[in-house]
Amino acid sequence: MDRYDPLRRRTIVLVGLMGVGKSSVGRRLANALGLPFRDADTEVEAAAGRTIPEIFAELGEPAFRDGERRVISRLLEGPPHVMATGGGAFQSPETRALIKQKAVSVWLKTDLHVLARRVGRKDNRPLLAGKDPMEVLRAQAAARYPAYAEADVTVETGDTAHQVAVGQIIRALQAHLGEPAE
Repeated sequence: MDRYDPLRRRTIVLVGLMGVGKSSVGRRLANALGLPFRDADTEVEAAAGRTIPEIFAELGEPAFRDGERRVISRLLEGPPHVMATGGGAFQSPETRALIKQKAVSVWLKTDLHVLARRVGRKDNRPLLAGKDPMEVLRAQAAARYPAYAEADVTVETGDTAHQVAVGQIIRALQAHLGEPAE
């Protein structure tokens, strides 16, 4: 048994605002723990046969959220893995309850100015289309932070390298699970 065995017993679900690193940090966390990685957004796109911007444009956000909940539920039925969720997934009380029941949730939290700089570089986020990233992030933080605060663990990552964030998450999970730190 190695020091990470206790962290491999349940799925680890990463939640947080867009740009916080749920996917990029999640991949590295999965690699460090020897677990598979699943990106809920990618899985939603595969299930729908279209991109998230297309789902939003053609079907609307409620249809996207419904599909997202179903995909997350299916993923949570599988063996333990690290899952990155979309920024709004944890808003749904139903999705939040599923995650609480079947996984350990980690809120990745970073200063909004850092996030605005990161998300401003890409144009693939439907909720940002034609809007000021800082304004959108402030509104999302106000709306979503109360739900994110229900995560099992909160990790303030700051503007650090992904590997630093991975170490922070592992230590926070070990503390949460009452395991000795590395």
